[in-house]
Amino acid sequence: MPAIEGKRVAFLATDGVEQVELDQPWQAVTSAGGRPELVSLAAGDIQAFNHLDKSDTKHVDVAIDDASPEAYDALVLPGGVANGDFVRADDRAVRFVRHFADAGKPIAVICHGGWVLAEADVVRGKTMTSWPSLRTDLRNAGATWVDQEVVIDGGLVSSRNPGDLDAFCAKAVDEIAGGVRV
Repeated sequence: MPAIEGKRVAFLATDGVEQVELDQPWQAVTSAGGRPELVSLAAGDIQAFNHLDKSDTKHVDVAIDDASPEAYDALVLPGGVANGDFVRADDRAVRFVRHFADAGKPIAVICHGGWVLAEADVVRGKTMTSWPSLRTDLRNAGATWVDQEVVIDGGLVSSRNPGDLDAFCAKAVDEIAGGVRV
């Protein structure tokens, strides 16, 4: 796994985040020398889930109102049905995500996190994957949807579900190591 020593990586999530889709990429970033930070819609804690069951709470490092996308080298959007829906409905979060895409910074998204990218209107012309139920939403937003373990398109890394996490984490760290695209 390439080193991403000192790179700051925003993990944007809220209540309903799929815990393993937050924890495993977080550990991959940490193991590669990166500095992950949990950015959420409000300060405090968020409730993670294991599918439909409550899991751990996670402490928010930075509330979205205090988060500057310029301060981060990359963005990770974990899944979870409620998480993806809540985040895409928040205009501040959508602007935060759009900044990463506009700046050409790496974005890694898994499962229902793709909803946020569709809402930010940053998938047009991209090839990506997601949880299968997002296929039509992503196509309607202009993406080419494929059913693959992991897809990389110009700094955007996407995967379908927790079963894809090993490949997703490896490719996400690779893209973060590569940095900004021109």
